[in-house]
Amino acid sequence: MIKSMTAYGRAEYTSGDTLFISEIKSVNNRYRDTILRISKNFQLLDKELRSIISSRIKRGRIEASIQMEGSNDEIPYTLELNEPLVNSYFKIFNQLAEQFGIDRKIRIESLCQMRDVILFKPETVEVDKVKPGFQEVLRQALDSLDLMRIKEGEAIEADFVMRLDLLERHVEEVEKRAPDLLEEYRKRLKLNIERMTKDVAMDEARLAQEVAMFAEKSDITEEIVRIRSHLKQFREYISLDDAVGRRLDFLIQEMNREVNTIGSKASDTFISKVVVEMKAEVEKLREQVQNVE
Repeated sequence: MIKSMTAYGRAEYTSGDTLFISEIKSVNNRYRDTILRISKNFQLLDKELRSIISSRIKRGRIEASIQMEGSNDEIPYTLELNEPLVNSYFKIFNQLAEQFGIDRKIRIESLCQMRDVILFKPETVEVDKVKPGFQEVLRQALDSLDLMRIKEGEAIEADFVMRLDLLERHVEEVEKRAPDLLEEYRKRLKLNIERMTKDVAMDEARLAQEVAMFAEKSDITEEIVRIRSHLKQFREYISLDDAVGRRLDFLIQEMNREVNTIGSKASDTFISKVVVEMKAEVEKLREQVQNVE
C-alpha cells in the first residue's frame, strides 16, 4: 500500500472547557521537512509533538498547527514597570531641563508610550495540564491526513499498475520482434553485396561473420531481462506497507536506462516506435513517483 505525500487533515478535541484544534497539510518533498506552529508558551512540547509527526510521516514537507480555544486558552499577563529604564529617562529629562530650560512636567501617558517602560510578562503556564490535549488532537489530525494520503495513494497505485501493464506488453513486442532482426539484416546485407559484386562469388564465411558481429552489437536480451526484473520489483514495492518513494524513483532511473539502451542497440523502425512509447510511460511513472512517500 502506497501513500501520497499530498494531503490535508484536521481535527478538534475537547478536554474540559478547552477546545484543541489541529490542522496538517503535506506536500511533495525529497526529505521530511516539518514546520510546527504552536504558541510560544507551549514550546516545551515542540520536540515531543514533532516526534509524533515523524513516527507517522517518513517523507514530505509537513506544516502543522495546534491552537487552543476556551476559557483556559487565555494566557494571563503581568505588567511590570521597568524602573532602571524610567530612572534613566528622568536623568535625561532633568539634564534637558537644566541645560535648555525645558519644562520638567512629564505626562504619565507619554512616559508609558516610551519603548520598554512597561514590560509584558506572561505568567507561567502549566504545560503538563494541556499536554494530553495537544497530543490527542495531533494524533487525530494525523489520522485524518492519513485517510487522504491512503485514498490518493490508491489512485496513484491504480495508475502505476496500468502503466506497468503497458510497459510489459511493449517489452513483449520488442522481445518478439528481436529474433527477426538478424534474418532481415542478413538478407539486406546479402542483397547489397550481390548488387555490388554481381558476378563475383560471395564469401559466405565473411557474410556469416558480419551477421555475427551485428548480432553481438544488437543483442538486447540482457536489457529485456533487466527491465522485466525492474517491473517485477516495482510491483512488489507498491504492495509494501512502507515509504517506498525513493526506491521507486531509483527503479524508474534504471528502467529509463534500459529502454534507452534498447533503442540505441536495435536498429529497427518498429522497435524504435515501441521504445518511444516505453519512454513516454516511464516518464509518466516518474512524474507519479514524485507524489509517493
